[in-house]
Amino acid sequence: IVVMTLPIVLPIVILAGFDPLWFGVFLVFMVEMAQITPPVGFSLFVIQSISGEKIEAILKATFPFFILMVITVVLITLFPEIVFYLPNKMID
Repeated sequence: IVVMTLPIVLPIVILAGFDPLWFGVFLVFMVEMAQITPPVGFSLFVIQSISGEKIEAILKATFPFFILMVITVVLITLFPEIVFYLPNKMID
């Protein structure tokens, strides 16, 4: 879905004043969060089929990672310069 909608959404995002690099990082975090949250969490079902554990146990195990991703998204939203730290170091 991201590959199909990005050519339409990216020009709108740029016109709205967001940096494409920041938006790309934000989008990757959102996709990763979608992979470990129900009802669509594909990674949860893959882990369940490999491990044989109940989905509840897998949800408990992935919850700290979800919280870390939420904190990271909040941080890059409040302080977008975090995203540009490494690219700026490459230029220097």
